[in-house]
Amino acid sequence: MGLDETIKIHYSSLSPGQKKVATFYIDRPQEAALLTAFQIGKQVGVSETTVIRLAYALGFSGYSELQQALRKDWLSPKQNIYEGSPSEEKQMDDNYFIHQVIQREQTILQHVKEQINTEDIWQVVDVLIHSDRVYIGGFGSSYAAAYWLFYALKQMRDNVVISNPTGFMTEDICDLTANSVAIIFSFPRYRQDTVQSAKMAKERGSKVIGITDRALSPLGQLADMTFTSAEKDTVDSHSIASIISLLDMLLAGMRIRDRERISKRQQHLEQLYTEQQLFLE
Repeated sequence: MGLDETIKIHYSSLSPGQKKVATFYIDRPQEAALLTAFQIGKQVGVSETTVIRLAYALGFSGYSELQQALRKDWLSPKQNIYEGSPSEEKQMDDNYFIHQVIQREQTILQHVKEQINTEDIWQVVDVLIHSDRVYIGGFGSSYAAAYWLFYALKQMRDNVVISNPTGFMTEDICDLTANSVAIIFSFPRYRQDTVQSAKMAKERGSKVIGITDRALSPLGQLADMTFTSAEKDTVDSHSIASIISLLDMLLAGMRIRDRERISKRQQHLEQLYTEQQLFLE
């Protein structure tokens, strides 16, 4: 029995929210096959729990089994056309999903390009150049992007500090001034310490720049300026590629407007690297 038929049999017994999700599966199977329960819930306007409960209501052991059934149904017509060995069919399946991931990233990057305000980029560039201290906060899964910025920024200027991935130190926030800036990352699931660190930075008079998925995320509502990675997107809202691209814009702007100071710092660093024999090449 295919997934469509399974849904039709159980449809009348589903809750209103589950019916919305079931309709999404029938109407947009290609998209649903690549999304998480959280992302489908966001698309449809229901909770992640509702999506998971639909899987149980349809007789599956969980959301993962439901997704496997959907992918099998959706790919079957394509695989029937392709008459090859089992290994060749698997290769086609694998190539399809690789293509979808690349296409998804391209779409997200295009959306980021469309929503970027050039004036905002240059405003943040100037803040990063002239601030007496830069605090970078990122907790949990948001720490990866935060550390990438921290490492790159340390090559370009001094007085840059970063949070611990498990939380922030009050002492780091305490050192911020009205001439400092806090760049804070926040992506679902949103953490309490993200909001707390942003509030404390604002209390110190520091400018808070939020990098998050939505303007109305908890951090987005607090930040003085917000950059979003998925405001228009209906797919994965945690694209690390889009976030790094955004940060690259800021760093490129700094290299243009603060070229002389950055050059001197990097020359000094290279001298220290050579003395320490830090790198192989």
